[in-house]
Amino acid sequence: MYKVLLIDDESLARQLIKSLLKPYENMKVVAECADGFEGFKAIQEHTPHLVFLDVQMPRINGFEMLELLDEKPSVIFTTAFDEYALKAFEANAVDYLLKPITQERFAKAMNKWLQNAERPSADETKNIAEANIYDGYKNRVVVKDQGLIRIIPQQDIHYIEASDDYVKIFTKDGKFLKKATMNFLERSLDPGHFVRVHRSYILPVAQLLRLEAYEKDSHIALLQCGEKIPVSKPGWNKLKELLGW
Repeated sequence: MYKVLLIDDESLARQLIKSLLKPYENMKVVAECADGFEGFKAIQEHTPHLVFLDVQMPRINGFEMLELLDEKPSVIFTTAFDEYALKAFEANAVDYLLKPITQERFAKAMNKWLQNAERPSADETKNIAEANIYDGYKNRVVVKDQGLIRIIPQQDIHYIEASDDYVKIFTKDGKFLKKATMNFLERSLDPGHFVRVHRSYILPVAQLLRLEAYEKDSHIALLQCGEKIPVSKPGWNKLKELLGW
């Protein structure tokens, strides 16, 4: 028996998925959730094999929820977004269903998943989460904080530091760990406000107090929060371009 989870803020959309699932006797809906907060908790509790996930929802969106998961289930998106926006990550998702969902299209998605149901999909879903390009640059970062979900606005970020498979996000309220790559955050955050000044550091330009020469082809950035961040030669060039020096 396969466990299925429905995450969509529209109750009618969830009802439709349940109706379309009825012919599949080996599929059991273990929970329904109306937003990403509920979905995150339900995935941890039920460890579903398959999740039907809406993209735009209150509080946190579907992509932000996926970022928080260490063990990721297979995902079929259910979304009202136009097909062109989904082409960017179509190869990484199990499938997507464009609302309104037809029985024929649903069956195609299910057959696609069932053919590969025994294959681990964590890497694929990780790629989906890191694609997260459907709505442009982020103005916030979502992290797990002692089992809870915390939303960090960009203006609260002092700097970001690489830490093995995680990143450390330093803020006015303390330090938070997020399982993500520096490349992902560099792509996600607005380059008009954030600069990767070093292989291991990203900083918001608003935090920059002054720059000092350090060694050959390198500098130190002094931040308003009091920290000193190394700036590599490529990072120095990025700063000069952004600041118009």
